[in-house]
Amino acid sequence: METRVLGKSDLKVSTVCFGAWPIGGGMGNVDLKQAVDTIQAAVDLGITFIDTAEGYQTSESVLGQALKGRRDSVILASKLSGPDHSEKHIYEAIENSLSALNVEYIDLYQLHTPQPKWPIQNTMEILMGLKDQGKIRHIGLSNFTSDQTQEAMEFATIISSQPRYNLLFRQEDLTLEFCRQNEIGIIPHSVLAKGLLGGSYKPGHIFANDDERRLFNFFQGAMFETIYEVTQQLEKWAKSQGRDLIQLAIAWVLANSAVTSAIVGMKSVAQVENAVKATTWKLTSRDLSEVETIIGNLRPEWVKGQTPEDIPYKYGTY
Repeated sequence: METRVLGKSDLKVSTVCFGAWPIGGGMGNVDLKQAVDTIQAAVDLGITFIDTAEGYQTSESVLGQALKGRRDSVILASKLSGPDHSEKHIYEAIENSLSALNVEYIDLYQLHTPQPKWPIQNTMEILMGLKDQGKIRHIGLSNFTSDQTQEAMEFATIISSQPRYNLLFRQEDLTLEFCRQNEIGIIPHSVLAKGLLGGSYKPGHIFANDDERRLFNFFQGAMFETIYEVTQQLEKWAKSQGRDLIQLAIAWVLANSAVTSAIVGMKSVAQVENAVKATTWKLTSRDLSEVETIIGNLRPEWVKGQTPEDIPYKYGTY
């Protein structure tokens, strides 16, 4: 698989990044053997960039088991999750991650989300200290706006950013442009929009109680129905090219020259194999134009509720 240099670093990462949220149980329980087989298949097929987080349930420990003896074959990225950015918690979090992953260092350590309560200067200084100690090699950000990224850059070298970016949800266009101008590697997450761009779910589908997708607005009501109509058209177009909707979603993200690697959540060997196929599809300008015509002005909102009942069933443009 093709590799690209991540920002201003020495890391050469695969163009598809293995998103480890699903194998940790974030989208329902996954059998341990299945999870391990999936991870090992990904590495065997060239997906050597892996993204996880301390908050991804059992993800880090599953990776630790699957990657025994293969540390030098992969680039590991993890994240500091949760609202506590105190020095005590950060040190505890990194030690927990290192232990679960069964490694001595993490290649890329990222802040999962901005936490305004904690001064970014202090947080960056703590991370720089961990870098000096050899526990992490590089620092990245996730879900930060361009302004928040600019502030963080004043106190540390930031090599990457993880914005939410896919065919349907593109509210992070400004962040992508800022990162491109500043040579910050872009690693979009939610490339398949939690499976919305997978083609497997129809309006009315009921997700299990341990599946976070039951809490998202775009899997509910009229909004789901509207999006489903568009994804069906996209699926039809992809099939006319001898491909499928998942491959289109991945290829579309990678067609953006600013993108370094696309994070794709996977929990089966078949999903890994399909993601690898997507990297061989180079969309032309005509392809991209035809895809835009199908999508039209659909710009849904991304809302996650605390319970299915408190999700606003609406969509609109930004």
